[in-house]
Amino acid sequence: MTSTVPASVLRTADGSALQAVLLDMDGTLVDTEGFWWDAEVAVFGELGHRLDASWKHVVVGGPMSRSGRYLIEATGADITLAELSVLLNERFEARIADHVPLMPGAERLLAELARHNVPTALVSASHRRVIDRILQSLGPDRFALSVAGDEVPRTKPHPDPYLRAARDLGAHPSRCAVIEDTATGVASAEAAGCRVVAVPSVGSIAPAPGRTVVASLEDVDLSFLRSLITGMN
Repeated sequence: MTSTVPASVLRTADGSALQAVLLDMDGTLVDTEGFWWDAEVAVFGELGHRLDASWKHVVVGGPMSRSGRYLIEATGADITLAELSVLLNERFEARIADHVPLMPGAERLLAELARHNVPTALVSASHRRVIDRILQSLGPDRFALSVAGDEVPRTKPHPDPYLRAARDLGAHPSRCAVIEDTATGVASAEAAGCRVVAVPSVGSIAPAPGRTVVASLEDVDLSFLRSLITGMN
């Protein structure tokens, strides 16, 4: 569940028009997109099926419901989506038990946002059980709240997760800067009306109105995020 946000966290520094920063998790803050594919390969291998490497670009970066359905249909595996979800979550959790690698620039950016009291939310298509594990590495105190894929009626690419995060932070979506790494996440944030910074991890993402593409989180700081909002037409 999302947490209760104290009134004090709703202030942004220096009167900035930026009201909140909403961040994706896998592939954006933590270098774990490949871990999900490894988990899928292992689980389906145990079920007697070999995954085609070309499927990786189809399933990585999307919600488990979409990825799971695709792989079940592609392989013909005799397993339900609910059963597969349990196995994949268990395998992924085992993979991150000892170490969760951060993306370059993630630690610096999170520290800067916290230092300036910028309301920040973690918005992921991953399930709550996985988010809570990774939050321990990211620092749960750095986020006013988090939204999991299994806590909204429709997860990414629908706008629901970002609309919920903005609402619970008391922010207007158009005054929120979102950082995402996949086309699915970008579609979700843009459908919610947010300004988007794309840091592609799987496949390419082209610049577009209201969307800025950068090579790394090393290129993102608070000043840059504020400029996205104050520069709106």
